[in-house]
Amino acid sequence: MTHGLRQPITVHRPLLERDEELRAIDRALAGLRDAADGAPRVPRGGLLAFTGEAGLGKTTLIAAARARAAAQGFTVFSGKGGENEQGLAFRVVRQVMQPVLAGMSGTERRDFLGSWYDIVGAALGLEATDPARMPDPTGVRDGLDWVMTILTMLNAPVVLLLDDLHWADTESLDWLASFAPRVADLPLLIVVGYRPDELPSDATSFRTLVERHEQRPHVLSPLGEAGVARIIREEVGEEAEDEFCGECWTVTNGIPFEAVELAIRLRERRVRGTQDEVPVMRDLAAAVKGPGLIERLKRLGPSTVRFAWAGAVLGGPFSPESAADLAVVGSAEAVEATEKLRACRILTDADEAAGALEFVHPLIATTVYRDIPSGLRVGMHDAAANAAQTVESDPTAAARHLLEVPCDGRAETVACLRAAAREYLRAGAPEAARRVLTRALREPPPAEDRAAVLHELAGSTFLIEPTATVSHLREALKEPGIDPDLRASIVYRLTQALAHTDRLTVAADEARRATNARVRLRMQADHFVWSAFRADEPDSSARSRRLARLAGKLTGRGLEERYILGLRAWDALVRGEPRRSALGYAEEALSGGMSWTDENRGFEVPVAVALLFMYCDQPRRAEDLFAAGMAECEHRGWRGSHLAQGQTLLGYIRYRRGCLPEAEELVRAGLHTAERVEGAVPAQWFAIGILIQILLARGQTTDARRLADTHHYGDVVPNAVIFPDPRTVYAELLLAEGRLAEAASLLSRVGDWLESRDWHNPAWCPWQLGLASALARTAPDQAVLHAQDAAKRARDFGAASAIGQALRVQAEVTGGQAALDLHTQAVDHLERSPAAYELARALVGHGAALVRSGRLHDAADRLYQGLEGAVHCGAEGLAARARRELSAAGLRPLPLRYAQTDMLTGPERRAAEKTAQGHPAPVVAQELRITEQGVRHLLSSVYRKLGTDTAGLADALENCPRPGR
Repeated sequence: MTHGLRQPITVHRPLLERDEELRAIDRALAGLRDAADGAPRVPRGGLLAFTGEAGLGKTTLIAAARARAAAQGFTVFSGKGGENEQGLAFRVVRQVMQPVLAGMSGTERRDFLGSWYDIVGAALGLEATDPARMPDPTGVRDGLDWVMTILTMLNAPVVLLLDDLHWADTESLDWLASFAPRVADLPLLIVVGYRPDELPSDATSFRTLVERHEQRPHVLSPLGEAGVARIIREEVGEEAEDEFCGECWTVTNGIPFEAVELAIRLRERRVRGTQDEVPVMRDLAAAVKGPGLIERLKRLGPSTVRFAWAGAVLGGPFSPESAADLAVVGSAEAVEATEKLRACRILTDADEAAGALEFVHPLIATTVYRDIPSGLRVGMHDAAANAAQTVESDPTAAARHLLEVPCDGRAETVACLRAAAREYLRAGAPEAARRVLTRALREPPPAEDRAAVLHELAGSTFLIEPTATVSHLREALKEPGIDPDLRASIVYRLTQALAHTDRLTVAADEARRATNARVRLRMQADHFVWSAFRADEPDSSARSRRLARLAGKLTGRGLEERYILGLRAWDALVRGEPRRSALGYAEEALSGGMSWTDENRGFEVPVAVALLFMYCDQPRRAEDLFAAGMAECEHRGWRGSHLAQGQTLLGYIRYRRGCLPEAEELVRAGLHTAERVEGAVPAQWFAIGILIQILLARGQTTDARRLADTHHYGDVVPNAVIFPDPRTVYAELLLAEGRLAEAASLLSRVGDWLESRDWHNPAWCPWQLGLASALARTAPDQAVLHAQDAAKRARDFGAASAIGQALRVQAEVTGGQAALDLHTQAVDHLERSPAAYELARALVGHGAALVRSGRLHDAADRLYQGLEGAVHCGAEGLAARARRELSAAGLRPLPLRYAQTDMLTGPERRAAEKTAQGHPAPVVAQELRITEQGVRHLLSSVYRKLGTDTAGLADALENCPRPGR
């Protein structure tokens, strides 16, 4: 079964001097067949690339792959780039996937695509059910990955043939580059052909894919003299003279396409291949391409020439009716022109069922297109655009032609280009939207529409080039008579773009200028948002006072009011106001709902409100809010920086709860997502800092240092407020490395910055605790003062986790009997909090202090509890410290306790629990329905997995009979 485009050359000839390439195709197909038959083979799928200059036979090799795949019963999908269609986003993707989707009814397509329908629908040219949805490019690529994966599994094994990818649209190339590495796990072979020197400059991801793949591209070379002679003799007869064939090789440069075309024309002229016929051969060779081809075309008559020109303007497979209308020829003339062009091997059938035509070879199409007089070519593109607007509902088809038409100040042209931009944004193709909007701006638009066009253009460049967004929006604000709502949107987008370029600004001036009360409130909210997250805010305290006064007058009736209340909640948190006050504002903000995907408001405030619950010791509520927000982002197709930050901060919540392995997995996923998104710098900062904290908690200081150095973390301080604070995180790394003086210096600067903003909450930034630890040896009195102040601030805030953490550090820097009392208080508070890792730290710290005080019995209990907690959290470094403290006190870990078994698999858990409860091995074996030897193996696995001291293994296995007893 085949889907997609047919290959243009239908004459079957043996491929000469391509044995290596054909063997590569056969090997790849054999691997695909073996995988389909169930034989173990890794990888199952693969990628084959053929590259070289025009005419060297890439298309013919892909046709050979098609024939071989079809002969073995494989499903074939195909697509190819077109020189005049590069500006049509996802054109090649549509060629691949649309034929299968076209065979389904509308209901079947919706059922098949499910929740992905509105994310990938526009990219695939389907009718949207939610026209307002504008997914980001990452979300669209993920959706297309899903569609191609399902199509592969339903039609396996599959061969995907993609030709002329040097002319493919950017969006299709980006999708292919992201999807192709996954085919090793699928019954899918991808075969591509392209000209390396004609790949677009921005096709770096595709170039990296093919050049760094395990199978390097097969670079095609011209045929040798013997190969060309074989082609010539197959057409004119074996009696063709060697000298004649040698001249044919010289004039064709060994290019297979030219050699085949020349051979066919020699046969048509009944040339026998003698030395005397060399002049005739040279004339025929000149007619194969370039001026000779054009001369041959012109001899077919004016109407045929216009028909060929029309086909070249339309590009790709085109209908004879469309070409006839564009060429202004009647139906009879069109039929006659088609037959003449077929006979001269200029056109061929692209799809017999649909009656579509295409040029025999891209070289011919290029030559014909470039021969059209420039004025006439512009007129034909203009006529094609008008026809597309009349016939087709997709404005991108018309926009593609309008890009070739000079600017003329036509309002209808601007309207079409703006509509096309909206379609491209719905398809997740901002670069294509930028192209058509840039053209619309040059038209130019009517004066009253110029600000709106600039705003739309800025929206299309936001993910591509934030600096350009800033320029467009500042230009838009200079336009007179802007609608108040539009002006508010422009100001919001401007502040957002400045934030993403690490140049935060405020909207205060615009808020004062607004006359509409609702718009003014909206602008005030925007001003507060960007001020709160601006690291160099000049007067944070004054802004906090204004925010508090405004929030006190609001009830949360509208979204603007709820955003201001959400900001008030966050401000109360960082300033260290009582947690009840912060929670009260947060609940008011949430009472009417807050969207993560409101394009005109961003998701900074909803995220901050959700995180507030984590800092206030309500992580479950925070997780619920994050789960809902991330689901909203995924539903809208926003799988880029929004999803990256959601994954990262959800991991942060798990870290604060003490679920370290799960937290690490989530944050690594967030970092991976952020690195796939162009310009997602803030999301990367969040992920790197949190991941460093997790690694330090797990005792992996070397890995944390490697991560910091790889991303230059600590070298640059962003101008946006990032949490956890990057400098504080970097100081934690310095502390873990024993670089105390550097850590103290850095944390002192952090403290000066936070104090200048009146941000006093150690739950949000525990800089004082880090500074106390750094100064404990060199300035113990200062260390105690910092720790005491942090503990007081934590009590003022009122979260048990923050109080317990501060008391633990205060105990560590205080010493003596007072330290033991502080340790006890720290454990008491942390036992009432959700901070399992901090509790384990406090227990181990308390146990170590008790050992030094000679209270070994009490110390053992604390250290055993701390060890269990550390193992449960995945804090290997803390668990190792607990074991060292036990060993130094002459103690050893007890047999496994029930609390540790949450980390184990089902059989391991049951064996551990029964053994810890004193059940002998025969009883455990009977209950688990395994041998007693199996019990021994299970328990050995338990101790290895949890890293428990194997000295306890002898106790646990005391009643287990050894093999053979």
